[in-house]
Amino acid sequence: MNKYNYVLFDLDGTLIDTNNLILTSFMYTLEKFYPGKYTREELIPHMGKPLYDQMELFGPGQAEQLVEVYREHNERVHDELVMEFPNVLETIDELSKMNITMGIVTTKQRKTAEMGLRMFGLDKYMETVVCFHDTEHHKPHPAPVQKAMEQIKADPDKTLMVGDSQYDIQAAHNAGVDSAGVAWSLKGASFLSTFKPTHLLNDMKDLIQIVKQPVHRSL
Repeated sequence: MNKYNYVLFDLDGTLIDTNNLILTSFMYTLEKFYPGKYTREELIPHMGKPLYDQMELFGPGQAEQLVEVYREHNERVHDELVMEFPNVLETIDELSKMNITMGIVTTKQRKTAEMGLRMFGLDKYMETVVCFHDTEHHKPHPAPVQKAMEQIKADPDKTLMVGDSQYDIQAAHNAGVDSAGVAWSLKGASFLSTFKPTHLLNDMKDLIQIVKQPVHRSL
């Protein structure tokens, strides 16, 4: 019997390597509005938040204009800059063969989330994709995780949320499910560890054994 029957994933920085795409799109946008004011390093701590919230932080009162420029650039260079992380597709395929039900919980808009999933053949494995506009509240609030669980009829005790930011781990904790941080996060494994994820993945393949961990039931 598997320890987990349901696995939810963040998308950016977890399943697909959009780090360069995101940072490039941010810098393109911020340089247009505030030349020389920000560096890529200053952006990293805020990755994982909803895009509008980040833009309001960098350009108070101009978030809508910033988001519009960001999205135009992001979609235009998407396929050129997005890469896949090692062993993701193989791991997802193996989990599917184990009859694990999977889904996505992301703060992205649906259009670019689906672009990324299709690009690497991950879309066919996902039973639900919860995006920014699907919930009023966003990670670290539990609502997006809870919505995904409702849609796949997941048992919280058998559900794992996998992500690359503290917001993923906090959302999992707030939803009452186990969490796994990924060591390839731009924020660093040691930073994620301070948020006490249930597991830490050094390689996506680690997920197979974590899911298969036997459940010890007391007599």
